[in-house]
Amino acid sequence: MVLFGLLLLPILLLLLYFIVRPRPINIPIKNRHVFITGGSMGIGLAIAKQAASEGARISLLARSVDRLQKAKESICQAYEVEVSIFSADVRDYDAVERAIKEAGPIDVLVVNHGVYYMEEFETQGLDVMKTMVDVNLMGSFNVIKAALPLMKDKKDKGPASIALMSSMAGQAGIYGFAAYSATKFGLRGLAEALQQELLVNNIHLSIIFPPVTETSARERMPEITKIILESSPGMKAEEVGKITIQSIKSGSFSIPCRLDGRAVAIATAGLSPQTSFLMASIEVVFAGLFRFVALLLQWRGYEIIEKYNYSHKKQQVE
Repeated sequence: MVLFGLLLLPILLLLLYFIVRPRPINIPIKNRHVFITGGSMGIGLAIAKQAASEGARISLLARSVDRLQKAKESICQAYEVEVSIFSADVRDYDAVERAIKEAGPIDVLVVNHGVYYMEEFETQGLDVMKTMVDVNLMGSFNVIKAALPLMKDKKDKGPASIALMSSMAGQAGIYGFAAYSATKFGLRGLAEALQQELLVNNIHLSIIFPPVTETSARERMPEITKIILESSPGMKAEEVGKITIQSIKSGSFSIPCRLDGRAVAIATAGLSPQTSFLMASIEVVFAGLFRFVALLLQWRGYEIIEKYNYSHKKQQVE
């Protein structure tokens, strides 16, 4: 009887979800305005190029004018689209607001900027932590706050999107990522709450969880972090850019970038929105299994940390 109940529960949940689930979303990219922060290099530039390849009008915001100009040239050489660039620090709300007003109404806002400094929490300076909070979290508040009035009032009433660039470190805490993870976990809470506020405006939230990319400086990571991540190869920014644009177009909320990222997304789905009936079914049926796998990986990480610390202390004694 208990076994029957366990089998029946997922079926009932899926039936309920099928009845009340949102309709599929299609967010066009062609001939629409895509505004990307941190768009002068790395993942931001890759997203811009992918959107440009689909005929979008592009606006890039970053601090360095030289990098912005090079990014603009690289996009214009490859695609016949309009590209505008804006130099501003996301920590400066007034500068961000001026740039966004000059750019005009936004259809797809990609909040991609971010900084990271990997170090054990105990030794990392509070000034460094504050920089990450100010850029990654407060900077995101500033950008969205400035863009929302224009996004709500634009003449094109088609579906719009706000996409936030988090990290797999925003799904699971990792050694040496404490302060950085705190800012990226914060973006998830922001996205979940904002989706509820903005759904009536036909604005759809997405949050991207890329792994460590090839452009990440692994040499600046603590040694234990390198060991934990050694089995996780870097991902190309171009891959992340393509996945991001494709997922934004389908209105996906949670956007993992690799098979292991998909497993983590299922294990940590929680109360996140889900617009795909297929993925909702997978989450309901396999959440327990992936939670078990996550525990095994977590225990392996603890074992690595314990062995490293034991070996390090032994070397110091000798």
